[in-house]
Amino acid sequence: MRLIVTGQREDGLSVYVADEKVEPVLPPTLGGNEIYRLWGSDEPPILPTEGSRPDAPAYYAPAHGYRFSFFTIPSAAFEAEPIKDIDAAIAETERLTPGLSAALTDHEGMHATDTVDLLLVISGEVHLELDSGEVKVIKAGDCCVQNGTNHAWYNRHPTEPCVICAIFIGAERRP
Repeated sequence: MRLIVTGQREDGLSVYVADEKVEPVLPPTLGGNEIYRLWGSDEPPILPTEGSRPDAPAYYAPAHGYRFSFFTIPSAAFEAEPIKDIDAAIAETERLTPGLSAALTDHEGMHATDTVDLLLVISGEVHLELDSGEVKVIKAGDCCVQNGTNHAWYNRHPTEPCVICAIFIGAERRP
């Protein structure tokens, strides 16, 4: 995947400041999911900007922050490598996607975040299951607004992976 970034010089002219290839991370405890962490900030954007990469260490955005990423969920036929050292796999997942595992609410992938997620399925299809048991199939071209609810993603297609564009907007969760 290619990421192109613009910015502004001190004289006000717009320029390209980056044009780079982005490699996915493959957290070992996520069963073959590929994640492209493209851009984000822990603070609201302030313009103009020279285009330098903002600080965004955690996978999910805190309140007032945002994240821009893509993720690929492998097909149902995909068989992940067996995990030999679970402690090492958990540590590597945390290193690649800090805070992602903390959002898990069960061992089946159900999770809840303090974000509003704006999602567009680019290719394939995915089942979005809520903790109420309701399931919707979201297909290529479909959009979803995921409002911090407890949910899980499943690709049940026998051969086709699902690619999703995700923008996570940090929110405040009230009791």
